[in-house]
Amino acid sequence: MTSSAPSNVAARLDEQRARLRSAAAAAGREPTSVRLLAVSKFHPASAIAEAYAAGQRDFGENYVQELVRKANELAHLPELRFHLIGHLQTNKAKSVVEVAHSVQTVDSVRLCQELGKRRRTVRPAEPLDVFIEVNVAGEASKSGCTPAELPHLLDTVEGEPGLRLQGLLTIPPSTPDPAGAAPYFELLARLRDEHGGPARLPELSMGMSADLEVAVACGSTWVRVGTAIFGERPGPA
Repeated sequence: MTSSAPSNVAARLDEQRARLRSAAAAAGREPTSVRLLAVSKFHPASAIAEAYAAGQRDFGENYVQELVRKANELAHLPELRFHLIGHLQTNKAKSVVEVAHSVQTVDSVRLCQELGKRRRTVRPAEPLDVFIEVNVAGEASKSGCTPAELPHLLDTVEGEPGLRLQGLLTIPPSTPDPAGAAPYFELLARLRDEHGGPARLPELSMGMSADLEVAVACGSTWVRVGTAIFGERPGPA
């Protein structure tokens, strides 16, 4: 018997959308000012298709090979957009520029240049959206440029015709209390203000399942939510 009840993915997606609307309202912001990026890492293409059927269009992947495979499997979904949110090695730039809507983890001049060159080759009329990842806490275990390196990186992106500067991303240190992320989110927002403000950097990608509300209160325009939508990750195939 076929059930008309929503799938687990659809129901969880609705819960996270409601959570995001509540967070925006609590921060005195319009709900449309912050978007949900569904992190589909290690989940099958079928789960992405379920979320797409429920209205989700933007999905985050951490690994280039997985992103490319899923993009090819789901090429029949016309409005599907994949965003790379994991560290990108320069030698994989060619693969990602062919299918990604954005790369949110650009952290070096060399990577900027390679992405710009490769994108101009495959889609000369459609620049790739990029975010600069900033390691605001200076953690050795995490990727991202330093705040001091940010100005040169911003100029480099803007000098590449194949790229379109969108904003900044950060991942704060893990803290027991979600409120502990606030100083790092606030620092990223200040860096945005110091380097052109929303006119130059309209997007701030910060916040995940645990600290979504804190990130929205600090000005995030993209929050990244995975397990709360798709369930526990099954692990790499």
